[in-house]
Amino acid sequence: MEKLRANGQVRAAFLILASASLLSGCVERRYTIRSDPPGATVIVNGEEIGPAPASKSFVYYGDREITLMLDGYETKTVIQPINAPWWDNYVTEFFTENIVPVSLRDEREYKYQLTPAQSPPQADLRDRAEGLRSEARVLPKPRRGGILGWLGF
Repeated sequence: MEKLRANGQVRAAFLILASASLLSGCVERRYTIRSDPPGATVIVNGEEIGPAPASKSFVYYGDREITLMLDGYETKTVIQPINAPWWDNYVTEFFTENIVPVSLRDEREYKYQLTPAQSPPQADLRDRAEGLRSEARVLPKPRRGGILGWLGF
């Protein structure tokens, strides 16, 4: 009789654990990047994700390098930190990812203002071009002969 009771308790515990594993939760993380004016090409950490507004899901929190490019506007590059919410830290992460029986959504939205491109003044542009031209006219140092020259010194 004792053996049947112990067997039944083990089965009940197993059923409770199995059903709890089916109710496990998850965390969905997503950020959306908007630009004003809309339509700028969005590049995040060197990966193009499309024209603004652009969304992407992510797994890890941390800093992202966001670059926005649009014809007629200056290219804008920012380092955007994405901090973890209070319920997603080292202590509670296991519970929110595996045990809590609901899906948690963390959606972030970032909006950036682009400034119209301005061409530099003609005088500055001409001075820069003359400087580059004069650098191109300077001859390189002659190479040394012998074994050192053969080695590139």
